[in-house]
Amino acid sequence: MAYLDSLIQKCNSLALTHIKQLQAHFITGGHFQFCTSHRTKLLELCSISPAGDLSHATRIFHQIQNPSTNDWNAVVRGLASGPEPSKAISWYRTMSRYSHRVDALTCSFTLKACARALARSEAIQIHSQVLRFGFDADVLLQTTLLDVYAKVGDLDSAEKLFDEMSVRDIASWNALVSGLAQGSRPSEAIALFKRMGVEGWKPNEVTVLGAQKLDMNVQVCNAVIDMYGKCGFADKAYKVFENMGGRKSLVTWNTMIMAFGMHGDGAKALELFEQMGITGVHRDAVSYLAALCACNHAGLVEDGVRLFDSMAGSGVRPNVKHYGSVVDLLGRAGRLKEAYIIINSMPMFPDVVLWQSLLGACKTYGNVEMAEFASRKLLEMGSKSCGDFVLLSNVYAARERWNDVGRVREAMKSRDVKKIPGFSYIEVDGVIHKFINGDQSHANWCEIYAKLDEINFQVKAYGYVAETNFVLHDIGQEEKENALCYHSEKLAVAFGLISTSEGTPIQVIKNLRICGDCHAVIKIISKIYDREIIVRDRARFHRFKEGLCSCRDYW
Repeated sequence: MAYLDSLIQKCNSLALTHIKQLQAHFITGGHFQFCTSHRTKLLELCSISPAGDLSHATRIFHQIQNPSTNDWNAVVRGLASGPEPSKAISWYRTMSRYSHRVDALTCSFTLKACARALARSEAIQIHSQVLRFGFDADVLLQTTLLDVYAKVGDLDSAEKLFDEMSVRDIASWNALVSGLAQGSRPSEAIALFKRMGVEGWKPNEVTVLGAQKLDMNVQVCNAVIDMYGKCGFADKAYKVFENMGGRKSLVTWNTMIMAFGMHGDGAKALELFEQMGITGVHRDAVSYLAALCACNHAGLVEDGVRLFDSMAGSGVRPNVKHYGSVVDLLGRAGRLKEAYIIINSMPMFPDVVLWQSLLGACKTYGNVEMAEFASRKLLEMGSKSCGDFVLLSNVYAARERWNDVGRVREAMKSRDVKKIPGFSYIEVDGVIHKFINGDQSHANWCEIYAKLDEINFQVKAYGYVAETNFVLHDIGQEEKENALCYHSEKLAVAFGLISTSEGTPIQVIKNLRICGDCHAVIKIISKIYDREIIVRDRARFHRFKEGLCSCRDYW
């Protein structure tokens, strides 16, 4: 019978005419009714090969006196992948009605037809038969059934089946990820995608394709843009934004503008803001706030003031946050009197944040009189934020008014106000490492301090001089320099340098505003060690690269 195998093999790449000639040879040679394996292969040639013909396959099948299960499967398989998959389901019913033996493959092919025909009720019936026949231990069959439930939108049944599977393969994960992604449960799809990694499964191309279906969900895209923006990847956020095409919502635009603003790219943020108007998207109060914040972080004072003044003409009434952003913008630029005038001209009662912004600007520019005024306003409003006291204390310390510094500290004690300690943390190999100023509690503190000593030697070769004016304590110059050396952000960066391979970006998060001296040092570190270093402080991102910072030294 080897020559029959050879003939069948040749027909795989030949036309239907040759398949019919082979069929005639089988019939005239007496092999058609008795050589079941070759007959089944002939049926498969007709039903699933590129040269086949489904209608001819069914004609061949009807000439068989006692068709085997494999004969049935050949036709069911062909119909399931054909233009009318519901016919495969009909054949399955006929097969069951006449008590022909159904096997796992029959169920699998018919379930694929159910998936294509979106035949949920038929899939449920076949599921019950799978259990009755004892095929439920077949992982491939269970995965096919899972895929059907996912595709017909019965996600509850899909998840239940997935949870009940004693053994899963990558296809099982892919089927459910894809189903959840296409359905109304994008957050669950993302959670399952993450769970794969936790349980040791590596997503393949099919998994990624399934997850990419989430892109069709605008809310998910908005969340991804927000996530990338808050994690320091404005460029990746913008790629998602661009790939959304015309499906952007108002929230999409606002989120992207805010992301650019946090990264100091005010020009790009304002460009998007203008594009909103051109594309017909109505800009709301959040749009203006995002653009104002972008101007604030980028030092675009005139653009910010112009934007604020244009709000009324655009039908958007400024709220306290818009006023706060403009006060902060003017204060950072040293225009303290204008900031104060804005506060007094507000149609609503100024909140604590506005006076804190003004107080912070007074600290930057050393305006003691206005700092005291802002501080009194904060006390009148009942603010007990440690930052308010610390800012006023720093204003006095910068002028070496140590008695006034002591008075402020006593006031903090009497009001039980405690200063929040600065800390920084960095994630390496999935573990978060936290540092405070002068920290020696880390297991690798000796190596970290040795690296800092190396850094201090290296940066001085680049002309660095410790900016001791940032140490607002009544201590000597050498003590001030030592105090600056071991700030938490420097410790975190040093740990990142010794714990990651060359060229790997370093990300540090700090709970307070980065200090000026650390900012200057990290710029030089990025150049010396050829590292991109991203520091997220309480207000914004600083992306250090090749000796420069994305904030352009304005923060």
